[in-house]
Amino acid sequence: MRHHILVKWKEGYRADVAKIRQLFEETLEIPGISCVSVHPNVVDRANRYDLLILIHMERQALETYDACEAHHRWKDEYGQFIEKKAIFDCE
Repeated sequence: MRHHILVKWKEGYRADVAKIRQLFEETLEIPGISCVSVHPNVVDRANRYDLLILIHMERQALETYDACEAHHRWKDEYGQFIEKKAIFDCE
C-alpha cells in the first residue's frame, strides 16, 4: 500500500527537507517498507499543503512503522510546527 502524509506547516516555518528525507529513509530498515520519498510543494498558495511524505509498505508494516523510532522522532521534532496534516492510505 501507499501511505501518504500531507503536511501544512505553521505560518513562517520552513523545514529542512533534506533532514526530513534522511529521517524517513531510516524507515527503510523496517521489513515491509520498500520505498520512501519526500516531496516539497512547488506552488506557493495558501490553500496548498507544504510537504508530501510517501511510504510504500506492506499493510502489516504499518504497526511497526507507527512504533518505530524514526516515526516518534518525526512527531517529537516536527509536530509542534505542523498546522494540519492529512493521512491517506491506498493500494
